[in-house]
Amino acid sequence: MFELTAAHRSLPFGTILEVENLQNGKKVRVRINDRGPFKAGRILDLSLEAARRLDFIEKGTTTVKATIIRLGKNK
Repeated sequence: MFELTAAHRSLPFGTILEVENLQNGKKVRVRINDRGPFKAGRILDLSLEAARRLDFIEKGTTTVKATIIRLGKNK
């Protein structure tokens, strides 16, 4: 919950992403540690702390740009 992590359907665990909130330009780096989201139209499920730093907790969702910094080695 307080870690900078995210879920993605297929990226290897341990992958580091830079995620930018396109509404305000805020960025955060997260580590993929889970699978999901499983809702149509969504590509990432961010931890509460990552969402807080990107400033979209009240809104619940936002449009982001995700850039791979380093691919993880775990499946």
